[in-house]
Amino acid sequence: MVNWEMLGVFIFVFTAVSVLGFRAAHWRAGDLHRLQEWGLAGRRFGTIASWFLLGGDIYTAYSFIAVPGLVFASGAPGFFAIPYLILAYPLALLVLPRFWSVARHRGYITPADFVRERFGRDLALVVAITGLLATMPYIALQIFGIEVSLAQMGVPIEISLIIAFVILAAYTYTGGLRAPAIIAVVKDICIWLVVLVAIIYIPLRLGGMGNVFAAVYAKALLHPSTFHTSLRPADYSPYVSLALGSALALFLYPHTLTGVLSTNSRKVIRRNLALLPAYTLLLGMIALLGYVAIAAGIEPSTAYQTNSALPALFAKMFPAWFAGFAFAAIAIGALAPAAIMSIAAANLFTRNIYREYFRPNCTEREESKTARTVSLLVKLGALAFILFFPTTFAINLQLLSNIWIVQTLPVVFLGLYTNWFHRRALLIGLISGLVIGTWMIVAQNFLSSVVALSFGGFNVSVYAAIIALALNLAVSTTLTPLFRLLRIRSGEDETTPTDFESHPVIDSQIALLEAQISQPATETKAVRETFHAR
Repeated sequence: MVNWEMLGVFIFVFTAVSVLGFRAAHWRAGDLHRLQEWGLAGRRFGTIASWFLLGGDIYTAYSFIAVPGLVFASGAPGFFAIPYLILAYPLALLVLPRFWSVARHRGYITPADFVRERFGRDLALVVAITGLLATMPYIALQIFGIEVSLAQMGVPIEISLIIAFVILAAYTYTGGLRAPAIIAVVKDICIWLVVLVAIIYIPLRLGGMGNVFAAVYAKALLHPSTFHTSLRPADYSPYVSLALGSALALFLYPHTLTGVLSTNSRKVIRRNLALLPAYTLLLGMIALLGYVAIAAGIEPSTAYQTNSALPALFAKMFPAWFAGFAFAAIAIGALAPAAIMSIAAANLFTRNIYREYFRPNCTEREESKTARTVSLLVKLGALAFILFFPTTFAINLQLLSNIWIVQTLPVVFLGLYTNWFHRRALLIGLISGLVIGTWMIVAQNFLSSVVALSFGGFNVSVYAAIIALALNLAVSTTLTPLFRLLRIRSGEDETTPTDFESHPVIDSQIALLEAQISQPATETKAVRETFHAR
């Protein structure tokens, strides 16, 4: 049965934010017929705009639906998301400024652009396909988050899916990266407000946090085999490997790298990596709401199981009008990253598959138009994951994506510091990691991403992404000297050492010329020739 008060507030807030998305094309206006403008917003975002964009990019429906759902179902092991994000930022600080420099100097729009010039087009193709595959389950998780929020207000599942898909598709197509950048600002304000109110107001209604933890302890006694208030020794290796694997994967995703490439300097990236951990505090409070849902006596819906724990908590404990606002915040929190993901996937296909193999001489207008169309098709692919992938734990969608995307680490991030690896060895290693990682998940019917290993009577459970990455690195490292011994040609590296270094004067000149090119009135042959000469 539809709760019209909740739905009314939801529609009002969601519509107002969606209008911002449609108006985004006029913010810092540029020529949206250029892929760099549509897909990277002209690389002109400063610290504040990119902080909100990257925050919206990283803290997604994974944070609002999957994490509290896992904590609600399993207890302490669900908190692995906190150390994972703590680990991610120092690792990113080592590679992202360097990646930004080479991308700026060489004109890259995707990570596969870098791989193509560093290691060749065959490896770039596999990286592009891997990025596309890894992005689809992640987009599916965002659409699933919107669906869960709508269903909590009584909206039928089929209608929920259609609404989520249409709105996401429409404003991404028209505004490009500017749309989620604007919406991310509103999304963050709404989410912070909802979470702060929830973490204070709801425990007070339940008699305080003491009662919350008493209810959690009671559940642990009632379900000793599936729910734990602290990590058991058997949980150590899954917990650590899940945190490490997720941290290594986070900034390899096309959508996070798209957010990085939209910034206007290396300094902006460093500032953001110092400021973004503030969101980890927010994630910790959201995860804790999984415990609050236990104390509130939440019974998850049959259709969505534990994934509906947080929405069900809001529906039960908040007044109807504020619950509607909270659901709108969750939906917006899923909408912004889903838009960035679909844009990043479209950039990959257009630059590294369509242009590389089908239309090498396509115009910038054709390139941009193709990317917009592909952004719609990617969302259809994401819907397939929702319809056919088991969503008992929505977090498995993101963990599956991690297994795939982390296999590009030797090519992309290690490739920023060395070209020692033979490109054929990297290709075989990457494919080996993808095959073994996927096989381990299929063998468990997509229900778990943790694999039990046995060594001489010693049993340990490890995240499949770490196992597959270890195989990937072992194959790449072993085959490289072998191929060189056999005198198998590796190919030429088109990058130079200076491409990876910071050149503030050159960077500012490139930015100025790009700003000129982005304006249709000044889009002349002379300006373009000057830009490419620089």
